[in-house]
Amino acid sequence: MGQNNNVTKFVLQGLTQYCDRQKALFVMFLLMYIVTMVGNLLIVVTVIASPSLDSPMNIFLAFMSLMDAVYSTAISPKLIKDLLCEKKTISFPACMGQLFLEHLFGCAEVFLLVVMADDRYVAICKPLHYLSIMNRRVCILLLVVAWVGGFVHSVVQLAFVHNFPFCGPNIINHFICDMYPLLELACTDTYFIGLTVVANGGAICMVIFILLLISYGFILNSLKSYSLERRCKALSTCSSHIMVVVLFFCSQYFHLCQTDLFLLFLLINP
Repeated sequence: MGQNNNVTKFVLQGLTQYCDRQKALFVMFLLMYIVTMVGNLLIVVTVIASPSLDSPMNIFLAFMSLMDAVYSTAISPKLIKDLLCEKKTISFPACMGQLFLEHLFGCAEVFLLVVMADDRYVAICKPLHYLSIMNRRVCILLLVVAWVGGFVHSVVQLAFVHNFPFCGPNIINHFICDMYPLLELACTDTYFIGLTVVANGGAICMVIFILLLISYGFILNSLKSYSLERRCKALSTCSSHIMVVVLFFCSQYFHLCQTDLFLLFLLINP
């Protein structure tokens, strides 16, 4: 635990305190979790079991699905269980573990999006050299890079929070252990650390988004000399990746809205 830490567990306020709403949310989130797990694991099993789908892009999609499944498991079961409990508590180590896994798989997914964009760039702009460039060794190396990037980011985030002194209130105004609610509970000035955390997450998303735009800029530029039919065929190979990018950044938009509100609170109450 952090220095001068008297808190051994946290109390989560959850989504709502009304019993009837909790039951409705329990059913809804349980169904969503089951659908998420079945869908993601089905993709993983399909790619592994089908030799015809053993392409780099499909392998990356399978790993993305596996990350989604583990990411959901790090958060959803606790949330679903708490919807049936009157008092929602989580121990300090479990809270740190949830925070670590949340940032590990979330950030690894971000880096994997860039890897998938690079794969599409090679497939469209250098089709004759695709198999030699995106060989199995390169694919494994790129996956390792994505994991390492997520691990480093997660360790940095955890280092900030783990060393905070928690000596007062232990009620988290959230349904999971997250950075920003924990910063509010720390018995120290978290103004600059809060800005650093926000800047760190925002910078990663911004850099990744710019890299994705650059990758697709090169792809679109290379398609100028293609016929209309070849353009449509080439772009159709990017459809799965574009869909993943849109869904990911749409979900991040709602998370950043929460971050902006917290940052505004910090600026008003330094």
